[in-house]
Amino acid sequence: MVQFGFLSSQENLISIWGDIIPNSQKSDEKEIYPKAKSGIFKIAQIQVPTLEVFEPSEPNKNGKSVIICPGGGYHSVAYDWEGTDVAKWFNSIGVTAFVLKYRMPNSASVKISHEAPLQDAQRALRYVRSNAEEFGIEKNKIGIMGFSAGGHLASTLGTQFDKPNNFKESDLDLVSARPDFMILLYPVVTMKEDFTHKGSKNSLLGPKPKNKLINQFSNELQVTENTPPTFIVHASDDKAVLVENSLQLYKSMNDHNIKTEMHIYPYGGHGFGMAINRGRLQTWTNRLEDWLVDLD
Repeated sequence: MVQFGFLSSQENLISIWGDIIPNSQKSDEKEIYPKAKSGIFKIAQIQVPTLEVFEPSEPNKNGKSVIICPGGGYHSVAYDWEGTDVAKWFNSIGVTAFVLKYRMPNSASVKISHEAPLQDAQRALRYVRSNAEEFGIEKNKIGIMGFSAGGHLASTLGTQFDKPNNFKESDLDLVSARPDFMILLYPVVTMKEDFTHKGSKNSLLGPKPKNKLINQFSNELQVTENTPPTFIVHASDDKAVLVENSLQLYKSMNDHNIKTEMHIYPYGGHGFGMAINRGRLQTWTNRLEDWLVDLD
């Protein structure tokens, strides 16, 4: 199965960079699993970026796939709540799913903080596309999905997929990193002071970033005609990541004639994940399934 990456001891876990991880340095930092009162399994201080593979049975595969970026404020990833649980749902509708464990910008093992998450997302998309045949998926039906800060990473890839590398490239790094569609759940989008999520902004850009960097990672400003079709879900009562993040992105998408569907629910707050047992909020997955069918 593996053409450019390396399988770990777990058959379905792929180290996307292999032995040489760009933009990294030696440190004493170790991956940790902070306890959450909510019972959500979190991973912080990520050292080795990985993709965990979730495949439907062969007869159920529909050729589509999605790379999932769990949220966590660029401090950690809510790996099961916004990752593996979602991947299993995708399998139930025939979609092959990959959960991305990406590096945190505030890690002592990262040299240039704001570059690491996007580098990992680009590499993940390239890896999946390069191995599409082995996974039984189509090269032109690979999406990116993100929740909260993971939504910022997903929308960064969707708008800045062709950002040049500043490290020695392999053949894999020349493969297109453009996702064919985006799915964003209560995403952090802007880094501008009025509506940003300050925790994510500080983690990614530092406490006093220059305006150039703020604009670069305000993804409502980075939409182009090459940005892929997008599906957005947000709650209007979200106090952590204000709904204006999604509204601004939707307007920019519309201005650039990008096919975008957005669902704003009146309740749900922040971080509702699959929203199981949350009333009609949990129907967002039905809306997404309908949208994915229409992509054909």
